Amino acid sequence: PDEWRFDLNYSARSRGNRITFEALPADDKGTYCALLLMTEEDEFAQPDSDPKALRKFFDGEFQQFSPLIDDETLAFVAAKPASNLPAFRYAGPRINEGDSTVLLGDAIHTVKPYYGLGANTALEDVSELADSLESTSTLKDAVQLFSDKRAGEANALVTISRNMDRPGKLGTAAFIVPLILDGIFHQLAPALFAPSMFAMFQKEGVTFRGMQFRKRADRFVQLGILGSLFYCMFAGAKALVSLVSRKLGTHEGVVGAATVASAALVSFVKKALAKKNAAASRSTR
Repeated sequence: PDEWRFDLNYSARSRGNRITFEALPADDKGTYCALLLMTEEDEFAQPDSDPKALRKFFDGEFQQFSPLIDDETLAFVAAKPASNLPAFRYAGPRINEGDSTVLLGDAIHTVKPYYGLGANTALEDVSELADSLESTSTLKDAVQLFSDKRAGEANALVTISRNMDRPGKLGTAAFIVPLILDGIFHQLAPALFAPSMFAMFQKEGVTFRGMQFRKRADRFVQLGILGSLFYCMFAGAKALVSLVSRKLGTHEGVVGAATVASAALVSFVKKALAKKNAAASRSTR
């Protein structure tokens, strides 16, 4: 659609995380390359699956994208067998063989096929190799210099890519939570905390090792601040309970239990009212 931006990646997940739809821009005119991520046991991962069933699935789960895909394309997708994504691996600690051979691109780092990481880092490898050849006097020195510079980058790049693709709760802890923390802390103190990983991808001159080090430092400080905050909240609540118990002449345990019970009751009442309001809203429609 004309109102959509053509320079963004679009992503959606079906209910239960059964299938993930990813659309990546192929040009600046609105042409997109899309892929479906699913388990190999899924019915739509099998060759010659039912295109009508796939259309019905898209209409129910990916309603914003279904009208953009014609029947011919969807039939082609249903007919083709699934392809496996490569494992996220890197070569190292050296990426040269002898004094005249080096590895480039996917040969030293296979990564998540989003955000342009694969193609851009392959081009970066070529650029770094050219710089190494220009800055040294012999081919042997150039090969060694390139290997020293890019082997560590390959390691950091693949580690970052793995963290973006971990499943379930581990993925939430390794990917989603850090993105949220980076967004909050960078907005509060941009001079102290770096932006999110995706924003750093766009910064010229930032290496993957540098990004990895900066994110680890940010995370250490962020967790320290959050830990201190929770400790202060706990200490404050404990002091308040102690104060109330002294005023009432009651044991601290009784006051604490009453406070927890009151909080649970308030939470239950709020949820009950929310369900009641939602039911009332549906009935008025």
